[in-house]
Amino acid sequence: MNHFDASRMLSFDLETTGTNPHAARIVTSSLIRIEGSQVNTKELLADPGVDIPDEATAVHGITTAYAQEHGQPHEEVLAETIRLLRYAWQEDMAVIVFNAPYDLTVLRSLEPSFTVDGPVFDPLLIDRCLDRYRKGKRTLSALCEHYQIHLDNAHNSSADALAAARIAWRQVHNWPKLKEFSFEELMEYQAVQYYEIQSEFRAWRESKGQDSSTISLSWPVEG
Repeated sequence: MNHFDASRMLSFDLETTGTNPHAARIVTSSLIRIEGSQVNTKELLADPGVDIPDEATAVHGITTAYAQEHGQPHEEVLAETIRLLRYAWQEDMAVIVFNAPYDLTVLRSLEPSFTVDGPVFDPLLIDRCLDRYRKGKRTLSALCEHYQIHLDNAHNSSADALAAARIAWRQVHNWPKLKEFSFEELMEYQAVQYYEIQSEFRAWRESKGQDSSTISLSWPVEG
């Protein structure tokens, strides 16, 4: 029975063309493989095949012209990203994804055959589960500050992936019970907690007369 090992993991992050995971296309994809002291980074730049909105460029700094000139074809980046994720799962590695329902839903929307075939550790969700009523923002930058992690070049996919891995490492040391979960128990714990948190949020919005139809209850991929 495999358990989460914070010294052996693959951390994954996307920068994309927008905030809707059902419509966004990949701009950069970073996968950082960590095995003890060995850290190997794979960063892929894609030509998304569409214009990158100014709002997205303002976040990650990549323009349409730059992506067209220097990026690989979008379908190649998508295929390589999925291949590397599947390879990690085949090797019984956990995949670290900050706000997993966004990045993994992007992949599912772009490639309907994509499935989550192994363990996912979502540092954002773990933080919400284990320190649920802490006030303040829970962006990656905010969590880096909270866990005393240095974040270089926020919204660069490689920097964000590395920061997420460091947060996961710190969380496991702060809450040793995370190391006791089998992979199956870890996945079930996160899925159940996400459902409960999102159900409460949905009920709160409905109590205010606000639309709650876009609030997904499914983790790690939106239903």
